[in-house]
Amino acid sequence: MATFGQGEAGLLLCGHTDTVPFDGGRWTKDPFQLKEYNDKLYGLGTADMKGFFAFIIDILRNVDIDQLQHPIYILATADEETTMAGARYFAATAEIQPELAIIGEPTSLRPIRAHKGHIANAIRITGQSGHSSDPEQGINAIELMHETISQLILLRYRLKTDYHNKAFDIPYPTMNFGHIHGGDAVNRICGCCELHIDIRPLPGLSLKNLDELLHAALKPIKQRWPDRLTIEELHPPIPGFECTINHNMVKIIENLLDKKAQTVNYCTEAPFIQTRCPTLILGPGSIEQAHQPDEFIELKYIKPTIELLSQMISHFCLKK
Repeated sequence: MATFGQGEAGLLLCGHTDTVPFDGGRWTKDPFQLKEYNDKLYGLGTADMKGFFAFIIDILRNVDIDQLQHPIYILATADEETTMAGARYFAATAEIQPELAIIGEPTSLRPIRAHKGHIANAIRITGQSGHSSDPEQGINAIELMHETISQLILLRYRLKTDYHNKAFDIPYPTMNFGHIHGGDAVNRICGCCELHIDIRPLPGLSLKNLDELLHAALKPIKQRWPDRLTIEELHPPIPGFECTINHNMVKIIENLLDKKAQTVNYCTEAPFIQTRCPTLILGPGSIEQAHQPDEFIELKYIKPTIELLSQMISHFCLKK
């Protein structure tokens, strides 16, 4: 983290320095060489989200540090695309309390005040293998997984009916069955089956409560088949995030942009940054370019992004 100026409050500008891996077979341009073409800047991380740091560096060249009444903080985190390790460490160790944090994810310069969380779990069934000619001598893990999925579908329906937030386009928590694998031969009773699930909780539905709901849904399977079902995290869970619609910081940014704050279904580092100060997600580029081959940011974002950063620094750091 870099700090410019002294005192209390101020503005925190933050983002992650890591990117997703690139698929060399799908890129038509060098992902590691910035290239301008057809009013776009191409390169890995241009939109998601190293480009935001380029804007910060550019704007700071025109800021008179001696005139700052409140500090500017620049936070560059690591591992956002996987464990959120950088943001988690910041939340656990930082002592600063800025007036506002801006995470420069690509939002097409629309302020985002809330998003869903993310949970990714592996559900493993351990059966008993054996020859398929005598099914009674084994325990088929695929059949137990079938029962497990049936219970999960009931939980998915409960999440959809019991939890709602009309501010979201998809106003309920979602559950996706993303990967399944079991068995190794057609003539062998399956001894192991594994399912990967993805749950996107709404803000307000705590990770603890969601974990309790998941274990309660699978309790009948565990009771019928003791020690054969386990649940493991594929990565540390991320809670939902919300800065309330009537929060003063939301109103200030809405007025600066003349745009209403919105919500999104993907997740960011905001739940962790928010432990230190009010947080909004706002940055140049489109989320549609994130994690895509031939990633780019359009040149049309340059001028308004520089103007917006200048306005925010003036409001939060130059005024007494």
